[in-house]
Amino acid sequence: MNNKKREQYGDELYEALTSGQTIQPLTARDSELSIEDAYHISLHMVQRRVADGDRIVGKKIGVTSKAVQDMLNVHQPDFGFITDNMWFQDGETISVADNKLIQPRAEGEIAFRLKQDLVGPGVTEQDVLEATDVVMPCFEIVDSRIHNWQIKIQDTVADNASCGVFVLGKQAVDPNQLDLPNLQMKVFKNGELISEGMGSAVQGNPLTAVAWLANTLGEFGIPFRAGEVILSGSLVPLEPVQPGDEMSLEIEGLGTASVVFGQ
Repeated sequence: MNNKKREQYGDELYEALTSGQTIQPLTARDSELSIEDAYHISLHMVQRRVADGDRIVGKKIGVTSKAVQDMLNVHQPDFGFITDNMWFQDGETISVADNKLIQPRAEGEIAFRLKQDLVGPGVTEQDVLEATDVVMPCFEIVDSRIHNWQIKIQDTVADNASCGVFVLGKQAVDPNQLDLPNLQMKVFKNGELISEGMGSAVQGNPLTAVAWLANTLGEFGIPFRAGEVILSGSLVPLEPVQPGDEMSLEIEGLGTASVVFGQ
């Protein structure tokens, strides 16, 4: 695919983001669309956000757990960029309309904040552990600019890994103090327990997921930088949300996070 076509698709996705509208799947229009093409489309979309004032503050990995892969019928991880305008505070009310959320779904994750750069390929789980300052409980609110979530892996990568917004909990813990694969998460919607998961849901270990992302982006010449936040993927199934919903989670030994959705 030539760069003009990639930029055209990136512009379409950016306009869908800013208007709060969906578009038809890119893979339905272009059977030759590769994951590499999708990455370049995503990068153009993100560059449009940066040109409009966003600042990149980290990266994300998604579709890591079997539960999420089965829900979306996408059977390998995706990856994207997160910006400061996606970042909300613990307990904050997020306006669905103001943030142009179209078909949002909440997922509970473990977020990493780095104290050192990581540059793939060749990054190991131990490298990730040594480069991490703290880990935090996190809600990521994924959203898709693709109509009715009819996505293949190329569609979600092109759409910046279906990024919406995210919330970090107030607690921050040295990962060396935790058994990350065996951390247990409980997720509540409007006060009722709706799902449970463990750290091992993401590729067996959140460290493995973050190392995978560092190495995958490293192939495109994209490093992890000290101070960045890395979202490591959902431990539980995605939960559709709408105005009036309140989501909360707790991770044993790590802490809590919550978010309220407004009009």
